[in-house]
Amino acid sequence: MLELNKENFEAEVLSSKGLVLVDFWSPKCVPCMELLPHVEELEGKFEQVKFCKLNILENRRLAIGQKVMGLPTIIIYRDGEKIVELSKDFTHEDLEAKLNEVTA
Repeated sequence: MLELNKENFEAEVLSSKGLVLVDFWSPKCVPCMELLPHVEELEGKFEQVKFCKLNILENRRLAIGQKVMGLPTIIIYRDGEKIVELSKDFTHEDLEAKLNEVTA
């Protein structure tokens, strides 16, 4: 998974063509840490999607700018536009279903 920060977010996500998944996480967020291995596993199943992660502790303003208000949050972008947002109470099964939907 590509590690995002304020230097590369625009180029890798907002200016990127195709599908980009961004996992907004924090090392202090237990559900985030539990979800991460499942997200990494899905990366292998959905090769047409660019998988990225953004540590909100190091990039708070960027997370606020994307209107991330709770963790864990996963946002899927298509051609730089937000098309799916999953936040707080979702499972890796929910995420996989959304990925199947947007890649169909």
